[in-house]
Amino acid sequence: MSTVASKKKSSQEPRLAARASSLPPTLLHYKHLLFNRELSWLEFNRRVLEEGLDQSQPLLERLKFLAIFSTNLDEYFMIRVSGLKEALDEDDAELSPDGMTPAEQLAAISIKLRPMVREQMRCLREEILPQLEAHDITIRSYAELSAGERQFADRCFAEQVFPVLTPQAVDPSHPFPYVSNLSLNLGMMVETPDAGANAGAEGKIAEGRLRFARVKLPPFISRLVPIDETKTRFTFLGSLVAANAAALFPEMRIGKSYLFRVTRDADIEILEDEAGDLLRVMQQQLRRRRFGTAVRLEIAAAMPVEMVKYLTDSIGLTARDVYDIDGPLNVPDLMKLYELERPELKDAPLRTSVPPALAKGKTVFDAIKGRDILLHHPYTSYSTVTDFINTAATDPQVLAIKMCLYRTGQHSPIVQSLMEASAHGKQVAVLVELKARFDEENNIEWARRLERAGVHVVYGLLGLKTHCKLALVVRQEGTTLRRYVHVATGNYNPTTSRIYTDIGLFTANEEIGEDAANLFNYLTGYSRFSKYRQLLVAPVNLRERMLALIEREANHAREGRPAHIIAKINSLTDIVIIRTLYAAAQAGVKIDLVVRGVCALRPGVPGVSEGIKVSSVVGRFLEHSRIFYFANGGAEEVFIGSADWMQRNLDRRVEVVAPVIDARLRKQLKDVLDTYLKDNAKSRLLQPDGSYERATAEPPDAVFDSQRHFAGT
Repeated sequence: MSTVASKKKSSQEPRLAARASSLPPTLLHYKHLLFNRELSWLEFNRRVLEEGLDQSQPLLERLKFLAIFSTNLDEYFMIRVSGLKEALDEDDAELSPDGMTPAEQLAAISIKLRPMVREQMRCLREEILPQLEAHDITIRSYAELSAGERQFADRCFAEQVFPVLTPQAVDPSHPFPYVSNLSLNLGMMVETPDAGANAGAEGKIAEGRLRFARVKLPPFISRLVPIDETKTRFTFLGSLVAANAAALFPEMRIGKSYLFRVTRDADIEILEDEAGDLLRVMQQQLRRRRFGTAVRLEIAAAMPVEMVKYLTDSIGLTARDVYDIDGPLNVPDLMKLYELERPELKDAPLRTSVPPALAKGKTVFDAIKGRDILLHHPYTSYSTVTDFINTAATDPQVLAIKMCLYRTGQHSPIVQSLMEASAHGKQVAVLVELKARFDEENNIEWARRLERAGVHVVYGLLGLKTHCKLALVVRQEGTTLRRYVHVATGNYNPTTSRIYTDIGLFTANEEIGEDAANLFNYLTGYSRFSKYRQLLVAPVNLRERMLALIEREANHAREGRPAHIIAKINSLTDIVIIRTLYAAAQAGVKIDLVVRGVCALRPGVPGVSEGIKVSSVVGRFLEHSRIFYFANGGAEEVFIGSADWMQRNLDRRVEVVAPVIDARLRKQLKDVLDTYLKDNAKSRLLQPDGSYERATAEPPDAVFDSQRHFAGT
């Protein structure tokens, strides 16, 4: 039986339905109270696009946001759109929670997205590229080059490009070639001579037959080809190859070339109970990923209708799946320009800091033992985390290190420290999540290296993705074994830590340490421990505790006590959480939600959600921290962790949310949340119709940027 699972959505569990049925009857008719998840995500990506359109931003930062917009769309089509297209073939396909069929969602996506792509291209053509040229950073088509520049580029073509190109023509003996996922290709018509026809006296071929031909641009060659020695003036690789197409098809008549790009289904779902060796199955599925079903065709806007029809028929798509691009076909290729040493066109470098407790000359363990320590990345240097793991690896008193690694990066000093710890004879156990989407290959390689170094490696739990961010260090201190814990909202990835905002907590709290030890026993063995004293762990107790915390605020409001919920998360789509928030708002709880991405909750609905405010901050850094504040009648409680308010996080992943016990740190986190709520520079407010409006400064010159505030600029 196949180990690849269908992506059909699972239904809510009976216990969740039972809880929902206890809510006011009006909340059970919820379709008009929810935003569509897929369309809400597009609104998030619109906010990313708006950062690229913002003329007050440095020029290369604008280019970066336009590239991120495209990268986000690639993943969206590979995962979300592919799931909807798969559901089209299911007779019993579920409606979305807001009542839309897969076909209706696909149609709505097309209508909403096309103007956004057109605006992205307009911005590139009319603003970004001309302004870059004014700063002597130029990209021109081959036709616009001078004779000297063409000679320089042609030499590059002959020496570095031509030897690795493979022209593919289509005829009865050469079927239409497979077009790999996200590859950039040139399509053209070539005229072949009839069999036996001879060239004329002047070398002209006789009339023959038109054939479609495809040339794949090599992914390992930069798409920006230098045209002189300055390294700031370029032509596009596609333009260069098209100009030299005659070298690929000698003695042929060649028509005009047009770029195209195909996006394919890249989701991997494993039926783990049928996979005897998860590592082997993941490797097999990764090899198959590039052969997924096509879901989108991007074409140069000038491509003839006949060629578009030929491509869609050959690839198995329809006209609705085609996006014509009037500009660069793969915008992330332009990020090579961001690597140029042009600081005047970028944001000023961020100055990071180290918490005073860690900067006073104490050992990291003495500092944590003295008091819990809060980290706020990227403003807090991530060396605080890497030094913690590295110190544990070399400290002779440390006996064991246990960690969960979800995304680590390609050159991780943390993994190197873990291997060093094993070499020093310490007990090292690491859970490496092989199912971390688009990091599977990287994690497989790290898992192998860790195993070769003697580290005990676990690949995750059956049926669950391990998403928690947790490290446990066990240290011998006299006759006592003391546990030191790092719990965080972000991955152990020093590279992304520079561009993601995340919260981390160092603690030597005995109850949290005991909970962490029990959780690792659950992850590495067959323990089914469920009585955590401090940690909120999914899928064990996190959902029930979160719902109970929301309901407790509602009870405080009914009794006239302080009742306020602030949640900073990445996504909010869980229907039961949303219903419970609606009920709390009706009870009088003030609710402020800072939701970076998808939000299915509809604020401002009369009688339901007037007391709920939803904002989204999109700025220089990707907002990734998850913080939960509850006024609790005056006895405030604050939590941080890895989980969003989504069904997958609450029911199908291992997540950890930890209480912040130190009152001083709770106040710091409340200040962090209040800072986000004051933002009127990068914050947008969600409207009842699903649109977002920029927060306004009052007075107009009182602009407040939360990220700049944290950075001290």
